[in-house]
Amino acid sequence: MTRRALVLASQSPRRREILSLMKLPFETIAVETKEIIDMSLSIEDNVTRIALEKAEAAAAQLPEHGRNAIIITADTVVTKGNRILGKPAGFDDAFEMLKSLQNRSHRVYTGFVLLSGEHTHTECVATTVEFDPMTDSEIKRYLLSAKPYDKAGAYGIQDPLMACFVKRIEGCYYNVVGLPLSRVCKAMKAFL
Repeated sequence: MTRRALVLASQSPRRREILSLMKLPFETIAVETKEIIDMSLSIEDNVTRIALEKAEAAAAQLPEHGRNAIIITADTVVTKGNRILGKPAGFDDAFEMLKSLQNRSHRVYTGFVLLSGEHTHTECVATTVEFDPMTDSEIKRYLLSAKPYDKAGAYGIQDPLMACFVKRIEGCYYNVVGLPLSRVCKAMKAFL
């Protein structure tokens, strides 16, 4: 039996690191899609729709012999109540985001897609995170050292300084980093 190629369609180094934990060979490709939130849809529907658009864009890039590959894509957002916190526009935006997340819980949603030929699996995973309070100077120190401007919600739970302030997590840790690995592995069994 020939092993099917596994392709991660993501530019995220964190998703590459998480997927490598499976100890399966995979390649990565970059895809450019518009990640537009449709306010008429739920958060879950938005992140899975965006992940599906990425998967379809990746499938269109693959050469004909690679159409049998299993493509993995994901989209992650942080929410506080019904407000979606995407990637910050800069330092001030990141500061305000982190300030708003202090001493309360928020949710991280990742929609992921597995796509191979006509077979598609879409799923959304949610994790609740709560921070201990950070002072303004601690937030500034974190932002200046980690520069989390490419991360939804302006933080990386895996960043050393941020780890000092994670009070509670309910759900999948890897989901907060960007790819709910246990759910991806479970879904992948149907493709293999």
